[in-house]
Amino acid sequence: MNNTQTLIHYFLIKKNLLITVLLTSLWCFGKSTTKTFTNQLNVPDSLQSKSAQEIIKYIEASNTEQSIILEATLSNLITDLSILAEYYYDISDTFYEKEKTGRSRYYLKKAINNAKTAGNDSILSKYFIGLGHSYLKDWKNQKSLDHYNKALDIASKYKNIRHQYSAHSGMAIILKRMKKLDDALEVCKGILKQIEKSKDRNTINHVRFLTILSEVYLDQNNYDSVIYYADQGLAISEPLDYSIGSIDLYTKKGIVALNRKELAKAQQYFRKAEEIILTKNISQKKSILNINYFFAHTFIEEKKYNQAISSLNNSISIIEEKDTRNIRVLETYILLAECYTKIQNTNEATYWYQKSNKLRDQFQEAKHQTISKINNQKINKLESQIEQLKNEEIKQAYHKKLIFFILITVCLILLFFVFKYFQKQKKNNQQFNQLIEKINSLESIDVAKKKGFVIDDKKVKDVLNGLEKLEQQKYFLQKDCDLRSIAKKVKTNTTYLSKIIKTHKAASFNDYINELRIDYALKRLKNDKKFRSFSVKSIALEIGYKTDNSFTKHFKSKTGLNPSYYIKKIDHQRENS
Repeated sequence: MNNTQTLIHYFLIKKNLLITVLLTSLWCFGKSTTKTFTNQLNVPDSLQSKSAQEIIKYIEASNTEQSIILEATLSNLITDLSILAEYYYDISDTFYEKEKTGRSRYYLKKAINNAKTAGNDSILSKYFIGLGHSYLKDWKNQKSLDHYNKALDIASKYKNIRHQYSAHSGMAIILKRMKKLDDALEVCKGILKQIEKSKDRNTINHVRFLTILSEVYLDQNNYDSVIYYADQGLAISEPLDYSIGSIDLYTKKGIVALNRKELAKAQQYFRKAEEIILTKNISQKKSILNINYFFAHTFIEEKKYNQAISSLNNSISIIEEKDTRNIRVLETYILLAECYTKIQNTNEATYWYQKSNKLRDQFQEAKHQTISKINNQKINKLESQIEQLKNEEIKQAYHKKLIFFILITVCLILLFFVFKYFQKQKKNNQQFNQLIEKINSLESIDVAKKKGFVIDDKKVKDVLNGLEKLEQQKYFLQKDCDLRSIAKKVKTNTTYLSKIIKTHKAASFNDYINELRIDYALKRLKNDKKFRSFSVKSIALEIGYKTDNSFTKHFKSKTGLNPSYYIKKIDHQRENS
């Protein structure tokens, strides 16, 4: 057991722990009582000799319950609340890197409370940006946007340029997620100009921004710009040994190659990213999920579905419940369902399809909430501009033009649908008339039909005569009419019968039977008023189909019309004749 675990174990067995927990819980309810409760906590002697940095290390290695006394000890050590706020910010950053976003937010909020109590509002923008990033990582877009806006208000007030473009970078990601790519790009271009003139030029912050910019261009399918900015980012990140940035940028270059169908080059870039993950022992799930996902895509392009599944399963093995907020998890589920469909593994395909459906609603809700938030801000801004217009005539002219445009648009849409309707009616009428001519022709052929076949092969002749006899008996209307039953009746085997039908009827067996049934239905519906009064389902059963859907499909395939439309036109024709 190491020193940290020994100390923590010691704290947990102290008899006054329940009192400590109660006092600390009450501490969270108000600033005014914070110091009072802290002073009442019984801090063990073994901690009182520790430095602030040592206490911070213990907090970062502790769980939620174990951290209570450690936080109290740190509060006793650091009397300057602004400095304490900064320590809490550093702790939150450690938990953020460990992807423990809940605990990261907990310490950011403690930092905010201490900074406010100290009256040091100028540093609050950094903490709100941290909250924005944390919520962004969990795909809680609306909360992220709220905290970025708070950060921008404070950063603008204190003219903190770095915090302004940091908040704008996060907002650009939200705009990109909402597919508002032009807006995201406009924000990004403004940030790039600021960074290139600031101390952040050629730093990790510069790389982080270039990954965002290249991602926006990737969504716009502007591949040349993606490569341009990715190469810029790699030129900065590699000397800095900024592994996360290099992984992200190599991944983006691989995606470009994948989209251009340059599979060998794509796999080369993905392997470079994967090599960094392995050699640097990177545990960030975003990077791992991305590599596995896009590697799988290259295998799918090569129709190597089992390899794609294997790559995706590498992600499944590390996904936890909290990770399902990441949209890449949803996309991984969908891709697994597609791969299993390709190899005809129905059970697995269904399983992953159902899992993806459960996640989809969650993302749609988050997406609409954020779009609503962004749109509301834009609408409010527009309303403010309209209120500032002093010339009432300009406003009225604007509204008149708007109404005129809407009316014209509506009229054009209506005209389009009317045109399409009459066009369809005209096409249906033409098909109906051609069909009637064809039926009349078929009836004439039936009257003059030859008896027997001029075929040298006696066996073939016997089979064809047998088929002719069955056609005259309307055997094709029977529900049990199939290849085996007909073969038996014409005294041959199914293989030979199928070959004869293919040769002499120029159709497969199923097409041959469907042709007879639909021709029969067309003629009978034309000449039999009572038969036309049947429901489509009854007609289908009458002529040998098991379902009305099957009948409708074959009827429409042959005639281009629905049975109901054909019956209606026949009835109308008979009434007017």
